[in-house]
Amino acid sequence: MLAGNADANTNGGVLFHGHFVTDTWHLVTPRQRRHNPQMDHSAANTLCASFASAKLDHPFGDLPDVWKIGGKMFALVNCAKGLSLKCADAGTAEMLIEMGRAKKAPYLPRGGWILIEWGTMDVDETAERLKTSCDTLRSSLTKKLQAEL
Repeated sequence: MLAGNADANTNGGVLFHGHFVTDTWHLVTPRQRRHNPQMDHSAANTLCASFASAKLDHPFGDLPDVWKIGGKMFALVNCAKGLSLKCADAGTAEMLIEMGRAKKAPYLPRGGWILIEWGTMDVDETAERLKTSCDTLRSSLTKKLQAEL
């Protein structure tokens, strides 16, 4: 069965964005998402826990898992959506969002925060972005607090 309204003069096609399309399977068939089982909620938490002086907190309830360094948040791990983290700068965040590799982090509209949905980014790249997030927040701490960590 075809999606939309078919016109007899279009050989059974449908009008899609101003063009008649006869191959309509892609209009009604959901695309498979690449899922990387190695980077999930548990793996992200394990990685965050491996960073020196990183602390798990739950200021908003059971979820998300909030990871902090020196009292500043560097990652939010959510079971359902993915992982929110801080990029080294706002330009990097914008680039990743424009490329479709990340989304704007909900509730964190400023400061270079992004949301990486599960299975959309390579495990090694996700791990590197998490480390960068932690290092970025660590470098923003006072010298005294950095020395204590």
